[in-house]
Amino acid sequence: MSTKTNIFFIGATGYVGSTLITRLVNHPEASTFDIYALVRSAEEAKIFESALNLKELDKVQALAEKADVIFHLGDSDDVPLIKAIFSGMKAKHSKTGVQPMLIHTSGTGVIVDDARGEYVTDTVYSDLNLEQIKAIPETALHRPVDLLVFEADTEGYSRTHIVCPCLIYGVTKNPLVEAGIANAHSVQIPMLVKAALAGKKAGVIGQGKPIWTSVHNEDVVDLYITLFDSIANNPSKTGHGWDGLYYAENGEHTLLELGRAIGAALVSLGVANTAEPTTYTPQEIKTYFGSEQWGWMLFGSNCRCRADRARAIGWKPKYTTEDLMKSIKPEVESFLKQ
Repeated sequence: MSTKTNIFFIGATGYVGSTLITRLVNHPEASTFDIYALVRSAEEAKIFESALNLKELDKVQALAEKADVIFHLGDSDDVPLIKAIFSGMKAKHSKTGVQPMLIHTSGTGVIVDDARGEYVTDTVYSDLNLEQIKAIPETALHRPVDLLVFEADTEGYSRTHIVCPCLIYGVTKNPLVEAGIANAHSVQIPMLVKAALAGKKAGVIGQGKPIWTSVHNEDVVDLYITLFDSIANNPSKTGHGWDGLYYAENGEHTLLELGRAIGAALVSLGVANTAEPTTYTPQEIKTYFGSEQWGWMLFGSNCRCRADRARAIGWKPKYTTEDLMKSIKPEVESFLKQ
């Protein structure tokens, strides 16, 4: 009988996912893994050997039933997808008595406020503060799926864990990016950079007073690996369910500081005459970010957290706020070349 661990991976061509699956393939125990990845097209499948559509939920369920461990780095707001995953996990448990493991990806958009650039909050979330975690409203971004993840663990047919990164940065490089099928850039900083290049000036929402925590992509991937190893080697000491939320952060910045770093990059590259950001007009927010509500959430809110539980299982992030600021110019240069 095979003693290999079946790993089902969703989101292998994403910004974080492509780096993580590369690390899993090179993991010290990789010879004991059977990894199968869900991808979006036949072109991508040339890398992973099979093509499946994320909307083929019956296939998602079948693959989830086969898995011992599931890494879900796909859409963190897709309720039908997570339900299909859990249907497969529940079927496995019913037939074998085994509790499969889920490492799901959420995001700290779930804890943002509505500052609209005008104030700093003193509220800082800890992944060890269960009362704080349970008080997050059901209407928050990502919350409907997060609650289903907690519920699945409570029902007992699976052990679930949530990795919850904040603002992720760094232009990533790995074989899948080099092959042209994976995304090298995160979401928030590229949006700000593209807006700055379009307007030839850096910008902020409101006064840029709010604070966000940040984390480098490589450190996020380190957390997934640290959590995966902890689950395998110290399952009784690795929190799961409501005790299985793991923030990913290592440093803070104001949104004004981030805007100034983008402005400084524009000046050094001859795009702008001043590094000082201007305040976005309502129309600019709609133009650059899709809507005022989306702009306020991503670039006008406070989002402060501490990865206390993550550090308690041995996660040791290396990159700091200084590295975040140093990463801005390469991002600007990358988009200038496009």
